[in-house]
Amino acid sequence: MIKLLSHLSFVAITTPDVEASVEFYKTEVGLTEVAREDGKVYMRCWGDYYAYSVVVAPGDEPTLETMAWRTSSAEALEEAAKRVEAAGIQGEWIDGYKIGRAYRFTGPFGHDMTLHWDVERHQAPGHEASIFPDRPEKRSKIAGAPRQLDHVTVATQDVDAFVTWYVDVLGFRFMARTVLDEAPISVFSVLTTNEKSHDLGVVLDGSTRAGRINHYAFWVDTREELLIAADTLMENGIPIEYGPNIHGIGEQTFLYYREPSSLRIELNTGGYRNYVPDWEANTWKPSQGSNNMYRNGTMPMSMTESFPPADGPSATEEGVPDEIKDALLNPYRKQGQG
Repeated sequence: MIKLLSHLSFVAITTPDVEASVEFYKTEVGLTEVAREDGKVYMRCWGDYYAYSVVVAPGDEPTLETMAWRTSSAEALEEAAKRVEAAGIQGEWIDGYKIGRAYRFTGPFGHDMTLHWDVERHQAPGHEASIFPDRPEKRSKIAGAPRQLDHVTVATQDVDAFVTWYVDVLGFRFMARTVLDEAPISVFSVLTTNEKSHDLGVVLDGSTRAGRINHYAFWVDTREELLIAADTLMENGIPIEYGPNIHGIGEQTFLYYREPSSLRIELNTGGYRNYVPDWEANTWKPSQGSNNMYRNGTMPMSMTESFPPADGPSATEEGVPDEIKDALLNPYRKQGQG
């Protein structure tokens, strides 16, 4: 099958207070504002090759407005659109901001997705141009500022069905999953379009509100930069929700924190690269350290929260059932470690 997608190109999120979120991304995360249009603010990391990688839009709640993926060619864009429609989903062709002709649709689990081939590459003005030819601009002066956008993790009521659709229709590679120790319930899976361990994650959602996001992530070059970012966040009064630590699945060093809308951001670095074309996904158990490689701490309950909140107008449950939360968040208790 033709390789359809190459990588995650940008995420668009909504927030009740655009200016507060934008200021946070500028001063605390280290992003740069590049444009404003129709109430939306376009931002980028210092190492992003394209015009932008984060779009901040006004909205009543923190949500994922769309996740955008660049295809591997113009032909792959046409083929991807055909495959989506053959799967029974009708999208629309749009003229995207600095990405030209793009195909936008809502997947079977409620997540909005934008596919495009054309891009406008970032051209730094002279005073911002790097002395290193491969860099799109100078490194940020903000401590721990990410080089580029890395991945997005969404939430769904059926993790296995989500994986099957995105593999069969769009050609994602299924890399690994977590199944509870106590029951055959899939609570987390990772997929990728390239050699990374993942650029799309999916977590179990116990609510009935479709299309939610758990977090999206930026990449920093080194573990030391991530630790500096953690130190700086704490000094500036920004709580760290979880980490720094290392994931078992993917083996990335990570930390999580929140932006003003309450949406979760991850910083990560390290991890492995997988080039195996016929890779078969392994199944992890929480007790094996799928989320915490060292098995020396439990994930906070707040990490099961996704966005928008589960108690919105289309929700009928509060989120992941308590018994599943307990099994996921306290996987080491049988070993006397939790």
